[in-house]
Amino acid sequence: MNRRKFLSYVGCSCGGLFLNSCSTAPITERKQLKIIPEAKLNAQAAQIYEKVKKKEKLSKDTKTLNLIKNIGKKMEDSISEYFYKSKLNDPTINFDWEYILIENKNVRNAWCMPGGKIAVYTGILDVTKNTNGLAAVMGHEIAHAVAKHSVERASRGAILNTGTQLIDIFTGGKLSQVNRATGMNTIGLLSQLGIMNPFTRKQESEADYLGMIFSSLSGYDIRETKKIWERMKEFNKGKATPEFMSTHPSADNRIKKINEWTNEIILEYPPINIS
Repeated sequence: MNRRKFLSYVGCSCGGLFLNSCSTAPITERKQLKIIPEAKLNAQAAQIYEKVKKKEKLSKDTKTLNLIKNIGKKMEDSISEYFYKSKLNDPTINFDWEYILIENKNVRNAWCMPGGKIAVYTGILDVTKNTNGLAAVMGHEIAHAVAKHSVERASRGAILNTGTQLIDIFTGGKLSQVNRATGMNTIGLLSQLGIMNPFTRKQESEADYLGMIFSSLSGYDIRETKKIWERMKEFNKGKATPEFMSTHPSADNRIKKINEWTNEIILEYPPINIS
């Protein structure tokens, strides 16, 4: 088979793959490519979550853990009720929600794995300060899972891996030669700087927006969201990574967008009544 014919076959098969795998993110309706099965990622996430629970030191602060669980339960119910009332498919229908509080004051972080597996580090509590602040952080992390960002990124990674391998083949191994000569992963670097980072920043901004919606639907004051990022900016003073190299929007850009969204979200997504 000659090179031109081979490329035409690859193009056709990839085109079919894209057409059959395009969907949209909930609420924002941003187009997404998802070729990795969600159930597969959820199962893998559940296994990793169990390992995290065994490896990390879990906090004995039952009061804070119960607060986290209460916030999470409100969001679970509000999200499901919103999609039910909107006559839309509930993206959390297959979630198996779970919450842990990890004792680590040096880590100001929280995350939500695919399928609703959530962890909060005690270090982030210095930033959240109160219930509305904690809800804002949890809403953001839950939004990543609701919007299937992990599925999207895994799918994009699979496409990139295939594409860079094809480029290497059709350039006679030029990329591999550069890697060997310089001792660096040129393909990975180009993918990260040229493609993956802007894409990931878009996901982060989307999670900010959706997280505020979920917090508002759950009855929390989303005006606290801006204050959290102002506090985070102070904590990271002098340490922030330049935005073009970062997977997160800069604190200033984040705060600006949050200001723009706040009144609109309060009006359009008021606390939802659970029937």
